[in-house]
Amino acid sequence: MSKLAIHGGDPVCGDPPAARWPEAGEAERRALLAAFEEGDWGGYPEPGPRAAAFAEAFARSHDCAHAICAANGSVTLEAALVALGVEAGDEVIVPAYTWIATAACAIRTNAVPVFVDVEPRSWCIDPDAVQAAVTERTRAIIPVHLGASLADLDRLVEIAERHDLALIEDCAHAHGARWRERGVGSWGAVGSFSFQTSKLMTAGEGGALVTNDAELAARCHSVINCGRHEGGYAHLDEWIFGMNARMTELQAALLCAQLEALPALTARRAAAIERLSAPLAELGLHALPRDVRVTTQAAYQWVLRYDGDAFAGASRDRFLRALRAEGVDAAGPFYVPLPDHPLMNARSAQWPQLRARYGEGIRAPETLEKLSFPVTSRAAYEEAVWLHHGILLAEPRDLDRVVDAVAKVKRHAAEL
Repeated sequence: MSKLAIHGGDPVCGDPPAARWPEAGEAERRALLAAFEEGDWGGYPEPGPRAAAFAEAFARSHDCAHAICAANGSVTLEAALVALGVEAGDEVIVPAYTWIATAACAIRTNAVPVFVDVEPRSWCIDPDAVQAAVTERTRAIIPVHLGASLADLDRLVEIAERHDLALIEDCAHAHGARWRERGVGSWGAVGSFSFQTSKLMTAGEGGALVTNDAELAARCHSVINCGRHEGGYAHLDEWIFGMNARMTELQAALLCAQLEALPALTARRAAAIERLSAPLAELGLHALPRDVRVTTQAAYQWVLRYDGDAFAGASRDRFLRALRAEGVDAAGPFYVPLPDHPLMNARSAQWPQLRARYGEGIRAPETLEKLSFPVTSRAAYEEAVWLHHGILLAEPRDLDRVVDAVAKVKRHAAEL
């Protein structure tokens, strides 16, 4: 029997089984060249004609009346809080298992992120934990649709409505996903999307907000355009202290083509998940169960649960080192509990609104001792295996090599 590659054997996948990402073809080239040749590259006046066309199509694809294009999917979250009127000291409930932007947007608007744990089945925000965290200072909830799972929108909408809170869907992983046949982003006050390089649609960078509230859309436009009153938002009474976070016309041109390609790419990813789920589960890698209310699944990362007992008790991280040596680029601590992340180093000396809840700061030792997120920690450090969607776009024979690589590691698991 051949040795594990980590011990000097030949890897199962000499060429990593992943499609090139981003996938770009003639449609992207034509769109980008047209914008380039016309010479109107910037984002001002806001929105530019291509940004407006993309916004209309993107909003429609997610069952929303309005979309607002922006520079990236981090600033969109901040812009949403500003447009919603969140003030200093207000609390914003966020999951502990996500990227830092979900919480940083609250800090940068002088609000206070309140971290809660996630559900064991989906690793999305736990509605029971959200309910328990609501106080008189709570103004918003930001659930994250994580990997290939969607947060429980039915429960979260009910909680938000009962307490008069703004529900802001973080849809950075979920382009094209649908909950009970309705697009994500359309369930709360506003939805936030990212078009960063690794995302399901990309222009290198970029972001968008979607909403069915015309007045909120006008405020979002103003926020990302320095607080100006122009075009469809010239009627605003209040002058908002905004920011320059406009999307360029070059980005919008690319995204128009990317949006057209999205349904076919979503179908390819779904077919790959169907092909891989059963054989990987037999080996000890179990896909998170898909909620029956998820009627279209988006898979930015396909997240699997590692069963160490199936691999001779080897830790998840030892398994992953062996699997990567076989040529399958899977991640483990893709996300960690937010207070554990070194980039979450928000200190009260800079952001004094944090002091009452977090002492000297979110990562201060005395703060970390008090924060506990058992489900998040177990996922981040023991169970989660993340496969980027580029792998799901690989050819069927390459998908089968992923299974072969896992099977080889399993056969030799005692050596780990």
